Amino acid sequence: MPLFWKAYTSDVTSFIQTLKDAKPSLEAEQRRGRALLWDKPIDRDAAADNADSRVPQQPYVYQTKT
Repeated sequence: MPLFWKAYTSDVTSFIQTLKDAKPSLEAEQRRGRALLWDKPIDRDAAADNADSRVPQQPYVYQTKT
């Protein structure tokens, strides 16, 4: 490698790095937002009841039963 070579960083990577440098609490806020919407405990009993109560769909939905 030549002496003047430096590692390439894309525009997006440099933007994210400057954003993190400007606002250090960004990652903690993102984790808090994710926990608010996505990281929920799963009720296994309710999920099993829901799976058991499903009715199988007929092959052709619009055909009336004879």
